[in-house]
Amino acid sequence: MEQAVRDGIIDRNPARITGWQSLYRKAEDELDNPRSLALPDWATLTRLADALVARSADHFRGWGEVTIFAACTAARIGEVSGCRVADIDTSNWLWTVRRQTTPSPGGLLDKGTKGKRARVVPLIVDVRELVQQRIDAAQGRPDARLFTGPRGGRISTAVLRDATHWDEVVSDLGLEHLRRHALRHTGLTWMADAGVPVHVLRTIAGHGSLSTTQRYLHPDRRSVTAAGNALSAYLRTPRSPSGPQAHTL
Repeated sequence: MEQAVRDGIIDRNPARITGWQSLYRKAEDELDNPRSLALPDWATLTRLADALVARSADHFRGWGEVTIFAACTAARIGEVSGCRVADIDTSNWLWTVRRQTTPSPGGLLDKGTKGKRARVVPLIVDVRELVQQRIDAAQGRPDARLFTGPRGGRISTAVLRDATHWDEVVSDLGLEHLRRHALRHTGLTWMADAGVPVHVLRTIAGHGSLSTTQRYLHPDRRSVTAAGNALSAYLRTPRSPSGPQAHTL
């Protein structure tokens, strides 16, 4: 493309990306410690969701529901937008993530997940009523989207940002660092802290590399203190000075 510009065939390079340095630094931060980008608790999540609804036009409740659902499923906003009623198993309360909504030259487009494979995500008790209400609103039509904008359109992270004045809201809440993708970091961090085994967490996240998942397992200070206490208790346990002894028959 650059050569075509130099040759005068085209006026500009449509593949040139501006602002890549800041995006790269942000990606590095997330890779180093994605836990630092997560919301601390459920109360903060619901406070964020309520504030986004209050700031949106007509106080559209769906924006808060998308926010809570994304955090509790550790999903990307595009994956939430791509969710259809048929993807939800209310018998076992599981969501099969099959597609995502992404920007394209012609507008928003549905395509496969980032990992190119479907994955199954649990739907915790805290979101089941919300999910059932969305299914009922769609009259149970299998191909209906579970979440849409106020006019029935598809959702992207930019749509969520603009419709809710996200940047202003998170700043007012003292969460200036928070971006929409931090909802995914929140879900994975909470699951890790809840004791979900790393191999299961990797499956839920759809990570290609185990090392990516392990970044969510950094112990908090209580865990480090508990590890020290456990070691102290172990060292103080009486043991034979010469190791195991053979029993005489």
